Amino acid sequence: MSEWTVHGARPIYTSPWVSLDLVDVEPPGHDRYEHHLIKLAPVAAVVLLDDADHVLLMWRHRFATDSWSWEIPSGIVDDGETPEAAALREVLEETGYEITPEQLTPLAYNEPIGGMCNARHHIYLAKGARQVAEPIDTHEADRIEWIDLNTIQDMIDTRKIVAGVAVTGLLQLLARHP
Repeated sequence: MSEWTVHGARPIYTSPWVSLDLVDVEPPGHDRYEHHLIKLAPVAAVVLLDDADHVLLMWRHRFATDSWSWEIPSGIVDDGETPEAAALREVLEETGYEITPEQLTPLAYNEPIGGMCNARHHIYLAKGARQVAEPIDTHEADRIEWIDLNTIQDMIDTRKIVAGVAVTGLLQLLARHP
């Protein structure tokens, strides 16, 4: 199979957070048609692991699904910012913990809705974080806790952790951790 041909696109809606385009595409051997494309800024996320094999998680509500779950620090990569810089910034803003670039190790990369969205998630592992302040983004989490790594798989299985970026990062950590 070969690549689809893109003949053009027209924006339907644009905001600083999300854009929706109708893209004129032609799959190989098929007629042209308009396909919806959701455009999102890239996301950087961090799994923080301490020396006692605990991960730092944030308990938060998501209004879009009207659900509560545990998540890892994550957020949008700003224009002109690298995913690594965004990861450092988001950890500090959301948790009050500080990490340095040297503490970041790439853990996973995914495109969660590749068929209709350009979303890109950069997920890192960091060890040795130290708390330097209270969280700046106090609306991000109801509480922040260090959770034993041995409980993470059960938390995913019982839907206490459901956010795609968190599930991806935590499963990658579990798969790689001795």
